[in-house]
Amino acid sequence: MKLKTWQIILALIALALLAFRLTSNPAPEHPYYAKDLNYPLVVAHQGGDGVWPGETLFAYQNAADLGVDVLEMDIHITADSVLVLMHDETVDRTTDGSGEIELMTLEDLKKLDAAYNWSPDEGITFPYRGQGLTVTTLEEVFKAFPDMHMVIEIKKTNTSMTKPFCDLIREYDMQAKVLVASFHDERLKEFRAECPEVANSSAKDETTAFVLLTKAYLGSFYSPQFLSLQVPEESGGITVMTPAFVRAAHERNLAVEPWTINNEETMRKLVEWGVDGLITDRPDLAMKVLGR
Repeated sequence: MKLKTWQIILALIALALLAFRLTSNPAPEHPYYAKDLNYPLVVAHQGGDGVWPGETLFAYQNAADLGVDVLEMDIHITADSVLVLMHDETVDRTTDGSGEIELMTLEDLKKLDAAYNWSPDEGITFPYRGQGLTVTTLEEVFKAFPDMHMVIEIKKTNTSMTKPFCDLIREYDMQAKVLVASFHDERLKEFRAECPEVANSSAKDETTAFVLLTKAYLGSFYSPQFLSLQVPEESGGITVMTPAFVRAAHERNLAVEPWTINNEETMRKLVEWGVDGLITDRPDLAMKVLGR
């Protein structure tokens, strides 16, 4: 009797899994990942912060001139509701100023030297100090590079950026050029509801779920609501990037774009595994590795 009961339970589990598999759907197609792009994509993290002062127009212009495929940036909102580019919540680490971006106006930010603390040699020299590099707005980037693909990360803020961000994307007709990312699940969920036509990557909880499913060989049961997995090589002691992970993602029509890859040997390994992009502070090195 016990054996028969277990057989029934296992049969029901098998049927449930089959139903999940048959009803699961891969990620939809989106023009952001155009077929004619040169894969794997070179994604210049902060414009290439390992080579130039990150998040500045200077860095993005140099990255574009280098021939990268995608410009990556982080957005915050000012006290007067302007979207600006900076990695941190404060200006302290990168500029000659101090304070929270969200409590400062654009006029306040434009007075700062955005390259003041950038150094190529761990603080020995600061070659771009006093060169007029200022805090950059998202609108300035849209105006300067209307044909470039961009990854734009929504950073942690008290004030929601969703509506002004979506409005700006639509105003500059960047819906097919922008992919939105965020470590903050609620902000990304909010953006998806406001701007459903714009591509986005996985939220933190979604990434965790997919990684764990692939470890159990159940990635094919997942129906993603996103287009890209932008992930580190490992997280919390768990190895994320493996050939099997890349295969599982591709089965779900998901792009795999690991970060932040600054080592030539690692770049070559990941390219061999078939990743769709390399998010890197060294776009110059990535271009060399790819022979471009």
